Amino acid sequence: MKVTMLGCGYVGLVSGACFSEFGANVTCYDVDKNRIKKLLRGEVPIYEPGLELLLKKNIQTGSLKFTDNLNGCIPTSDLIFIAVGTPTRRGDGHADLSYVFQAAKDLAGLLNDYTVIVDKSTVPVGTARNVKRLIVENNSSADFDVASNPEFLREGNAITDFMRPDRVVIGVENKRSEDVLKKLYGPLNSIGTPILFTDLESAELIKYASNAFLATKISFINEISILCEEVHANIHTVAKGMGLDTRIGNKFLSPGPGYGGSCFPKDTQALIRMAQEHRASSRIIEAAIEVNEIQKARMIKKIRDALGGDEHDKTLAVLGLTFKPETDDMRDAPSLGILPNLIENGCRINAHDPQGMDEAKDLLPNEVCYFTNIYSALDDADAVVLMTEWEIYQNLDMNIVKEKLKSPIFIDLRNVYQPDKMKLLGFNYYSVGR
Repeated sequence: MKVTMLGCGYVGLVSGACFSEFGANVTCYDVDKNRIKKLLRGEVPIYEPGLELLLKKNIQTGSLKFTDNLNGCIPTSDLIFIAVGTPTRRGDGHADLSYVFQAAKDLAGLLNDYTVIVDKSTVPVGTARNVKRLIVENNSSADFDVASNPEFLREGNAITDFMRPDRVVIGVENKRSEDVLKKLYGPLNSIGTPILFTDLESAELIKYASNAFLATKISFINEISILCEEVHANIHTVAKGMGLDTRIGNKFLSPGPGYGGSCFPKDTQALIRMAQEHRASSRIIEAAIEVNEIQKARMIKKIRDALGGDEHDKTLAVLGLTFKPETDDMRDAPSLGILPNLIENGCRINAHDPQGMDEAKDLLPNEVCYFTNIYSALDDADAVVLMTEWEIYQNLDMNIVKEKLKSPIFIDLRNVYQPDKMKLLGFNYYSVGR
């Protein structure tokens, strides 16, 4: 099967590489000519474990190609996936669909034989039908169907999520398009992956509802962590006791500085806007967003209190900047909501992150100093803050840490270490919900 991916961002590259691994002949297109040139040279513009090897493997076999020329790939495609960005629109919280709609217009006039146009981007309910309308307006004779196939990729685990997913959700209008997508996803069907075929609107809403629910779980456990600190309970024990109930499950019950990333913040906002447009309630999701913002503010206070109530003229060593480990993604990372506030009050930041420092330099204040060595970032710092639970931070040499710091203050916003052990080592240790 011949597949075209429109967009060489995170979703487009991962999906294109995995579809080529399935045996499809995939061409990835992007309007960014520089990005295409880099990909043709074998340079991967994002960090995702396993992606570079998968790209190289399928480029070498000829099943994966890159282009900035739509004319060379659209007319011969069996399926075209729209995998462009849908960022939050400035001012109103809606998803910005301008890139999706532009892609639909660009491909319309180039359609030849029967083609299935698939929304892979995260898009509000009704988008697939609007894509269909735009294509008809620009090419009334085109033989095509539209479908919705939302992605459920976790950054840092995207290849596994695509190749061994919990489920595949596909919204279609008829059996003709369903059969084409069944063929494409045949390798997953053969290993027993649940594939849910449904209508367009349900498929579009499943993605938003899933992300909003997971965001709500995070906000819930973060709010419970506040109570744990007040009544001297242990949030990890509470979460474990909850998670043993199979109706609840143990995932997304880890306390921390709040959720971030490319999905949860924008998808919860977009779902609220959809609800408002249709006069439906979204109070639980609104509360989840509010609690998430409160949690970031609580982390600022926790850091300030650990420094004696005033961060002015203090130096913090910050370990981890990305919103989660195993990604270079800084979008809506908690560090972006926490560190600027401290800097405004006169705090100096020495930062380290295995993958996110280049991205962080464009998003954090210029006053931040970046270090390629973990322990160098600790030199003469008044305290250390563990912001992101990268594996390399989970077995630090605490003798070196203590030697480097001015004061033995360790602020663990991810609860990586055990309070009793840290106190025995002589640290003033602060964590979340314990």
